[in-house]
Amino acid sequence: MKILIDLFITFAKMGAVTFGGGYAMLPILQREIVENKKWGTEEELADYYAIGQCTPGVIAVNVATFIGRKTAGNLGGIVATLGVVFPSVVIITLLAGVIEYYSSLEWVKHAFAGIRVCVCVLIFNAVIKLFSKAIIDRKTLAIYLIVLACSVFLNVSPVVFVIAAGLAGIILKVRTK
Repeated sequence: MKILIDLFITFAKMGAVTFGGGYAMLPILQREIVENKKWGTEEELADYYAIGQCTPGVIAVNVATFIGRKTAGNLGGIVATLGVVFPSVVIITLLAGVIEYYSSLEWVKHAFAGIRVCVCVLIFNAVIKLFSKAIIDRKTLAIYLIVLACSVFLNVSPVVFVIAAGLAGIILKVRTK
């Protein structure tokens, strides 16, 4: 029971302070899940992000579900998921009635502009950390560069990139044996 409470509280705290969606949550997940709680490794977190990217739903919720399930089984997955969405449900419910009125105020617009910039920095930092763990040789660098180029020049779903990169990883690993 203690682990379930810990999962809920940990993910509720993350859900309460994460602005900008699942990508902005990555540095917080990395610190809490990998460094503090030791519920997973950076490699596992990167895998959960990749899988969460190509499955239906919000990426932060998907990652919470994966980590919760790994830590405490199916019930852990449910509890972690509830934890991460709970703050949003409460905050959005409270703000729904007043957001339309206050969103036209200049200081509110400026505050959200500042928050967006902050989220970009958090995402950039997360990308740098993931990059250093993901690019381990020339083959993974090649996959990275191909996916980067395709994502810049093609209008293709991220699911296609994740599946193609996974297949490329399998093919390249099998060919080196």
